Amino acid sequence: MVDAGATDVTSLSLAEGRIAALAWGREQAPVWLGLHGWLDNAASFSRLGPQLAERLDIRLVALDFRGHGLSAANAVATDDYAIWDYGHDVLDAMDALALDDAVLVGHSMGAAVACLLAAALPEKIRRLVLIDGLGMLSTAVEDTASQLRRGFLAHRLRSSRMPGYADVTSAVAARVAGGVTPIDADTAAPLVERNSRRLEDGRVTLRTDSRLLKPSPVRFTPEQVLALLADIRCPVQLVEGEQGILGERAFAAKARAAVPNLTRQVVPGGHHLHLERDRVNAVADAVVNGCAAGQALR
Repeated sequence: MVDAGATDVTSLSLAEGRIAALAWGREQAPVWLGLHGWLDNAASFSRLGPQLAERLDIRLVALDFRGHGLSAANAVATDDYAIWDYGHDVLDAMDALALDDAVLVGHSMGAAVACLLAAALPEKIRRLVLIDGLGMLSTAVEDTASQLRRGFLAHRLRSSRMPGYADVTSAVAARVAGGVTPIDADTAAPLVERNSRRLEDGRVTLRTDSRLLKPSPVRFTPEQVLALLADIRCPVQLVEGEQGILGERAFAAKARAAVPNLTRQVVPGGHHLHLERDRVNAVADAVVNGCAAGQALR
């Protein structure tokens, strides 16, 4: 297997400096875009990216979504981070890279963004590779007002500063202890390292915009999510972790059934299986094997 250091990584600044990115693979190769999960960043693909670049002869450009990693935060204090806003980050990156269409590799929230774009703009998306994510978080229609209330009230509060830590190791430990989904220190380390900055007193804090922790005022309903998934026309490859967030949960099964052209592989690993050092090879194998006869590479 390809070692993560076998393919050089390049740092990019896109969309007039608003969007930061990491890229693996030769500059002339066909470009795929990597879309990370909530509170993660482009380093989410630091172990999978080199393998895909080498084995498929592509260039994987992994973005930092707005408010994440090294990308700019929303400018207005009361601005929400709505799931569809990240779609503009992808489209802006495509414009900056002169891409008429693209293959999207999305993990978790990034998979949701990929699904939105594929449903709404089928002419721009050739193929989806989804890693332990399918569809979007939803709110039942009868809970619309309460969701809106939570969002309004949360966004009126002054945003808190991200906590400080003695060093990056302590910040990694905090991510492991406080993660929404289970993650170990070795898996979390690339994410935290990219997302950390040194304070004047020598301590370390995270670059994450704390507004990302506030609830969205509006979400799609479950029915809207299924309707969007049903409108995806490109090939969709879903790679799930055996200990991931989808499995045989009722709505996950409905979501998979809604997508017209979906193939599914379940491989060992948790939610961050593409970043788990002892699981990433199986993810890379699944993606490479899913690219039948070189389809969607160009």
